[in-house]
Amino acid sequence: MTFQADRPYNDLPPLPPKEDVETKSVLKACIAARAALAELRISGQHIPNQAVLINSIPLLEAQASSEIENIVTTTDRLFRFANEAGNLADAATKEALRYRTALNQGFRTLQERPVTTSTAVAVCRTIKGVELDIRSTPGTALVNQATGAVVYTPPEGQNLLRDKLANWERYIHEAEDIDPLIRLAVMHYQFEAIHPFIDGNGRTGRVLNLLYLVDKGLLDIPVLYLSRYIIRNKGAYYDRLLAVTTEGAWESWILYMLAAVTETAGWSTARIRAIRDLLDQTAERLRRDLPKIYSRELAEIIFVNPYCRIGDLVSSGIAKRQAASVYLKTLVDNGLLQEVKAGRENLYINPALLALLTEREPAQGGR
Repeated sequence: MTFQADRPYNDLPPLPPKEDVETKSVLKACIAARAALAELRISGQHIPNQAVLINSIPLLEAQASSEIENIVTTTDRLFRFANEAGNLADAATKEALRYRTALNQGFRTLQERPVTTSTAVAVCRTIKGVELDIRSTPGTALVNQATGAVVYTPPEGQNLLRDKLANWERYIHEAEDIDPLIRLAVMHYQFEAIHPFIDGNGRTGRVLNLLYLVDKGLLDIPVLYLSRYIIRNKGAYYDRLLAVTTEGAWESWILYMLAAVTETAGWSTARIRAIRDLLDQTAERLRRDLPKIYSRELAEIIFVNPYCRIGDLVSSGIAKRQAASVYLKTLVDNGLLQEVKAGRENLYINPALLALLTEREPAQGGR
């Protein structure tokens, strides 16, 4: 059956694609993307306390990936509620924080097993905050938000979906003659086309992208801000996904994803270097101007937690509660932190770090 937008695409072709996915242009772009990822990986290794990175860039990724699905929150709210259960956060912030949780939990499970269908189910459950499984009921359709027209109807039938996911899983781990970055683009399209869940497929697929890069050894930790490119080129993201379905246009889709990897790896590398420099400058300023309270751990904790609490210093073993309060107020008095009231407690904000993390260019149209 040929593709019809308003009918379940049960004949979604299995992987590998029949079309050539290793064109000259793709291979050239793949070399650039791999080089950018290698530089990012090395840059991350230069920050000994990896929590500094894990607590920052994945939150930006969570915000952008959620925004792609029109779930909009702010960086300020995400960092403010990042270390809480989120009970005081608005619904969009809670959902974006669950994305960050899904990414971190998935990262930890990679020590036990590679990316699988079970990984996808666990990720989607965490993102949505409910127990769900592979779709079993019909009626799912993707529509153009501007016109209301159906643009894609994914396959239906739980057994069929599980078969297609099993094929997807075999491809990403067994097609070793294909570069992992090309497989990344192919696997992301196929997962979105299978659309295995009632909701949360896009965000789940984007978490799986980062986990796959770690799984294949291209990253040590999931600190690629990949959704930054997608949100800035959102129209092209959906257009090129659909063009694979309607035209078999694999090359343009793969080139889009490789460009996303290359650009965001460069951005992430630059930010990591800037974070490292700012951390070193902060530690030196503490050592020079505040020797009585200086420790490298104190400098690092206000980078691990850009919205720092007295309890963060206590739980890290830096100081007991009374001393921790004195330390943070001293940092405020010396212009390193800003103090704000949040309910019954005070938050101590690292404004220089937040300014560095939230620099963002205006969105661009599709290419």
